[in-house]
Amino acid sequence: MAPPFRLGLIGAGRMGRTHLRALAGSDRVAVAAIAEVSEQTRRSVPATGAPVYPGIAEMLDTETIDGALIVVPTDRHLQVISEVAAYGLPILCEKPCGLTVAQTKKAVAATEAAGLPFQVAYWRRYVPPLRALRERIASGGLGTVHLVACYQWDDRPPSEGFRAHSGGIFVDMGVHEFDQMRWLTGQEIGGLDVIVSGVVPGGLVHHDAGGPRRSADVDSAQVLVELSGGGSGIVSLGRFHPAGDMARAEAFGTNGTVRCDFLDPAEGERAQLAALREQAESFADFASGGTCTGATGADAIAALDAAARATAAVPAMSAP
Repeated sequence: MAPPFRLGLIGAGRMGRTHLRALAGSDRVAVAAIAEVSEQTRRSVPATGAPVYPGIAEMLDTETIDGALIVVPTDRHLQVISEVAAYGLPILCEKPCGLTVAQTKKAVAATEAAGLPFQVAYWRRYVPPLRALRERIASGGLGTVHLVACYQWDDRPPSEGFRAHSGGIFVDMGVHEFDQMRWLTGQEIGGLDVIVSGVVPGGLVHHDAGGPRRSADVDSAQVLVELSGGGSGIVSLGRFHPAGDMARAEAFGTNGTVRCDFLDPAEGERAQLAALREQAESFADFASGGTCTGATGADAIAALDAAARATAAVPAMSAP
């Protein structure tokens, strides 16, 4: 058996630890080292046998790494991608790969200039029921698809600190749905209409020449989407689902309908962990000279563009 692909994990917060749990069962990929800037977070990183470093340079200058998994706050994605790219390492970056389309384009350009494999971690592309739905749509099994609906409702709102640097509900959550809708249907996202509720004043931080500014976030949003192939889409986002985190997709076609409850509160994070593990293993193959089966930089740009347009449609979420 070939030795495992040595992955450097950059960021050991909530999502970083989710990746650690997912990869604990992999024979193909092993987390060889961890970089985490927060001393408090470093002290509580689960013992995995991987050394924990206070910075990216310290980790990459010391360890032999085959690729990097970036799981830092969204507003640091571009900075960290650029730093890792300078070391010449293949990169798997958590979504959305930047707060803005401009940041994502710069990140993609940095990896392309270095000639590096680059993938964005839209893990739902590795969920078996969603893959089956995509294949059924592509094969014409549902006939003409009139509507695809994608739902994501979290059990509770995020902390104020997380929310402030997340980009808001469309950038933090909605990009999953926008990417999933494009991937399932093979169509692009055109015009969209937005209805929101649960405005949270002062929820987001924006940085410009005048320094940090704040605008609101919202805790639920419904988006009606026009698809390039003539169908329609619905994106439903919310942060009050006390039973637990929930995500599902539905497709309505002239020959049938399909509903996938792929993230069910009764099953916890099992489906997500399995998909994250397969995603990392697929990335290892890609970084070793194989084909990318996940989301590309162009996919991330398209999803973030839709999220940015949805955000711009809500006056309260635009920076004052």
